[in-house]
Amino acid sequence: MMHQKNNVTEFILLGLTQDPLRQKMVFLIFLIFYVGTVAGNMLIIVTIKCSLSLGSPMYFFLFYLSFTDFCFSTTTAPRLIVDALSAKKLISYSECMTQIFALHLFGCMEIFVLILMAVDRYVAICKPLHYPRIMRRQVCLILIILAWIGSFIHSTAQIILALRLPFCGPNLIDHYFCDLQPLLKLACMDIYVMNLLVVSNSGAICSSSFMILMISYIVILHSLRNHSAEGRRKALSTCTSHIIVVVLFFGPCIFIYTRPPTTFPMDKMVSVFYTIGTPFLNPLIYTLRNAKVKNAMRKLWCVKTASESKR
Repeated sequence: MMHQKNNVTEFILLGLTQDPLRQKMVFLIFLIFYVGTVAGNMLIIVTIKCSLSLGSPMYFFLFYLSFTDFCFSTTTAPRLIVDALSAKKLISYSECMTQIFALHLFGCMEIFVLILMAVDRYVAICKPLHYPRIMRRQVCLILIILAWIGSFIHSTAQIILALRLPFCGPNLIDHYFCDLQPLLKLACMDIYVMNLLVVSNSGAICSSSFMILMISYIVILHSLRNHSAEGRRKALSTCTSHIIVVVLFFGPCIFIYTRPPTTFPMDKMVSVFYTIGTPFLNPLIYTLRNAKVKNAMRKLWCVKTASESKR
């Protein structure tokens, strides 16, 4: 019944720009961004996997954040790069639905991992004596599994909404990827209720998660008064990195998903920031501000060069 309503079998993505020169610039800039994202996140994944010194829960969650960043960026960046050199930016209906599912699966997973990282810091700083018992490896694994299940439920809800949209006319998506907001504008139906469902789903997750994270970090920073100067310095360094990542990711998400279906000229650039910019910046933020990760990377590099020289 759903397919009977749809006269559209493919969509045309308008991308970031229609200007040929600017399209070449988009290709070059975002190719560099994507290669940097893949290299940076893979470096963190390999370092954490191979380093015995990074076995604490914080790095366990950082491993999954880097993996999610890589997957999240891969849902949009490769198509944006390829489409920048394509004359006609076609995406089939099924590919469009798959992209929506993947985008929300990994986007929601990123939110849940950031919350788990905040929980880890809260327990480490506010309940240090109970930390080893509370944040056991089995507990961390269960939390990650629950995060994947929650993300799957969210993305399934999004794809159900997308599949219910009937398309009977225009197929031009004024964006560089498929998402519910651009598709709502093409649907030949009253989208008021559908938009409320999108806001109550994605918008509520973004807003409530951001509030939870901000409150948790305020509590953590408040509790640092009772720590030594060295303890405060280390905790502040870690928490500052986390807060920067939270603000960079949630700011654009809240702007996009918690408003009526209106279009602003900056929408596409805001989307670039959280779909491509944040996954690129996260490895830089976590490595540049974390001496332990930098030392582990150096040791890994030394071991690699030593083994190669022996050959």
